[in-house]
Amino acid sequence: MSPTQLPLFCLPFAGSGAGFYRAWSAVPPGLKVVPLQLPGREELFLEDPFTDASKAASVLAPQILELVGEEAPFALFGHSLGAVLAYELARELSGRSGLRHLFVSGSPGPGHGRAQRATGLDDEEFLARVGEFADYRHAAFDDPDLRELLLPLLRADVAMHEDYVPVPGPPLTLPVTSLRGADDRLVSRAQAEEWRTTTRASFTYRELPGGHMYLVDSPETLLTAVTGALHDGVTTPAGSDRGGPQCG
Repeated sequence: MSPTQLPLFCLPFAGSGAGFYRAWSAVPPGLKVVPLQLPGREELFLEDPFTDASKAASVLAPQILELVGEEAPFALFGHSLGAVLAYELARELSGRSGLRHLFVSGSPGPGHGRAQRATGLDDEEFLARVGEFADYRHAAFDDPDLRELLLPLLRADVAMHEDYVPVPGPPLTLPVTSLRGADDRLVSRAQAEEWRTTTRASFTYRELPGGHMYLVDSPETLLTAVTGALHDGVTTPAGSDRGGPQCG
């Protein structure tokens, strides 16, 4: 990796893979998007998917260190389920890496699960509930053959997310930015701001245009916000809210 580019390791949302991030273009100068692939999808389709977020972090952390080394700076980004995975990775890597910033997107703070669940529903109800949660439905699930192929992975990801309970531990000591689509009907502003309790360092809350899956339609806006946060510390744009150092 170029020493002038800061790697941003990206964790996928439920049912998606590294290909979602690989398709991103127009990445701002100085930033390198590095998708992390999870088992059970795309080129790792034959591998069993993760079922526990903290165990997933223990597997993924060495992969990151192998790519960047022990001291080289990098940042983490994750959306929805990916936010939980990125947070667990930050905890796993805390104090023994060059991790500079954690970006969590479209997710309540890690101590709060959903009141409504999709796990355990039959296929049609499950897909309807997931679509209701995200206000988004991928066209692949309208194809019977593709749905049969992809549904087990989506179920595994959703169950991992819905069953996630963080193990108690000290707060992080790096900046955390919580991002949310301004029209997100799944995650409220108050829920997105719960992340402030996860760090002793600076916390920033940012709203971007769109709903829960805002990053599907406007990755450029997201990447610009990420780059701004990395360059400007805790500087926030008009309409966002900045929190100072917090202890959890």
